[in-house]
Formats: sequence, C-alpha cells, structure tokens
Amino acid sequence: MNRDEPLVLGIETSCDETGIGIVRGRTLLSNTIASSMDEHARYGGVVPEVAARAHLEALEPTIAAALAEAGVTLQELDAVAVTSGPGLSGALMVGVGAAKALAVSLGKPLYAVNHLVGHVGADILDTADGPFEYPTIALLVSGGHTSLLLVRDLVSDVELLGETIDDAAGEAFDKVARVLGLPYPGGPQIDRAAASGDPKAIRFPRGLSLPKDMAAHRYDFSFSGLKTAVARWVEAREDAGEVVPTADVAASFREAVVDVLVTKAIAACTDLGVPRLLLGGGVIANARLREVAAERTAAAGIALRIPPLQLCTDNGAMIAALASQLITAGNEPSSLDFGADSTLPVTEIQVR
Repeated sequence: MNRDEPLVLGIETSCDETGIGIVRGRTLLSNTIASSMDEHARYGGVVPEVAARAHLEALEPTIAAALAEAGVTLQELDAVAVTSGPGLSGALMVGVGAAKALAVSLGKPLYAVNHLVGHVGADILDTADGPFEYPTIALLVSGGHTSLLLVRDLVSDVELLGETIDDAAGEAFDKVARVLGLPYPGGPQIDRAAASGDPKAIRFPRGLSLPKDMAAHRYDFSFSGLKTAVARWVEAREDAGEVVPTADVAASFREAVVDVLVTKAIAACTDLGVPRLLLGGGVIANARLREVAAERTAAAGIALRIPPLQLCTDNGAMIAALASQLITAGNEPSSLDFGADSTLPVTEIQVR
C-alpha cells in the first residue's frame, strides 16, 4: 500500500446524503453525492428508515460515478474508508456493510472513521489557506450536531470542548422554518427570508450565554429555548390578528443562533490560546454565519478557515481524506468486527 499518497475511496451514509469521495493523499479526485432530501421534504424532516433505503439504492451508482470522475478503478485503490458513527443507526449500517463487502471483495484494507473528525479532515483537501496547523479550534454545525472541538492532532488527539445539550442548530432552523410556514430544509429558507429582514427587530434569547450558564456550560450550546421563544412570539402575533413579519423574525432568529455560535467559538480560541478557528458542517453554508465569523475572528486576531462549501456538507471525500491521513501516519486498518455506532465519541477518531 502506498502510505505517502494513498488512493482512498470514502463512504459516508450518516444521515440523508450518500457521499462517495476519492482522494490521493491530500488531492481531491472526486466528491460525488446523492441526496435523499427531496424524499424527506414530504415529511418535514429526515426519516431514518427512508434515509437507509435511499442509501441502499444510491450506493452502487454513486460509487460508479465517483470512480468515473476520478478516472480510477476499484483495483487501483489502496484502501476503503467508511463512517462508523455518529449518525442514524440504520443509515450507518448500510454504509458500513457496503464498505466491508467492498474491502473484502477487493482484498483492500478498511478504515472505519469518525464522522465529526471527518468534517475537520475535509480542510486538508483545500490548500488555498496554506497547510493545516495545530492546534485548531473546530466549530462543527449541522442538522444533527453542534460541536466545539480542540484538535491537537487530526489523527491522534481530538478533544470535545462542548456540544448541544438539546436541539442542534440545524434542527432549530428546520423547526423555526416550520413555525414560519417555510418548507424543509429550513436553513436555506431562513437564510433567504432573512435577507430582507432586520436582525435587530426582535431580541431573541441567546441560550447558555448568561454568566450562571457560562460557568457550567461555557462551550455548550442550547437552541431549544430559542426555538420556543420564536414560536411563542409568532403565536402571540397571530392570536392578536397581526401580520407576522416573516423576514424580521427569520433575521432575528438567525442572528441569535450566529451570535451564540461565534461567541462561544471565539471564547474557546481566546481561553485556550489557539489563534485558529475552523468551521465545518452543512450550516456553514449560512451566509450570515460566515460573515459574522469573518468579522469577529479578524477583530480578535484569529485565523479563520472554511473549507469549500461542497466539502462542508456530509460527503465521502472528508472520510477518504481522514483515512488518508491515518494511513500516512502509519495506522493499521480497522478489523472487520466493528459496527455502526450512532453515538461514537469524537475522541475515537478511528474504530480499530
């Protein structure tokens, strides 16, 4: 196996996107994604059984498309990588089963890796901002996860500083969109509606930001109370027969979420003396989040890194990239007795 620039195929099926990525060392060759989002939109959110079935149907053609785009064959691969967790159990099982079958049939080593650390690994594929440096604070924001990590070493030392204790930021966007009568997925819809709204129109609460909360939950997040506050505000206006200013509500809600995310991330950088912040996860597509993060990190003298947006959402390329670094570092492959782990801790970078 080529350990200097391994050719790795990565499989990602933790939620509603079937991602197949192929990398050679730090070079991205293919990032192919089949999304089942339209199927879930009928239900207003991700349905685990629907996601698992969609992965099963999409895997074979998506692998074929990725190989064609990369211009390589299965036999040329040095290794196969797959997300072992965290994520939806049924969805993960489909990817894990496929990866094991592929690795065994080809006689290739298999690397089972952590989905969240994979989001950090995506950044090594983008060299526009220079090489990845340690330590780095990583803020990961998606539909199912909101996590703040201290990355001392991508392949051996990742510490969880804090995470959401209830709704993830992406979930809050979906639920508030539903309150406002906007379609799923809520993130892009809230972003569009907020574009013409006043972010200062309504002062919505910033969860876990009061001094008493910061003492015990300095790096943790909570968006359930914010979601409820928005729902109560909208209900009060509707009960009074008033028109709900959708744009202002969307902008004010988005501002509250962004304020909490960026404030806690910069606090981690400052407290720990880490002058670098990496953003990852699908919610990073939110324009206001990127804008505020850029403004506040610049003011604080913190270097901000954001992978290309196509590498922020769930994708197989980030899984392949992480496995590539594990191989280069000399890590041995995972054994075949690992399974899907919906609650895999971020400290377990590779499932042995």
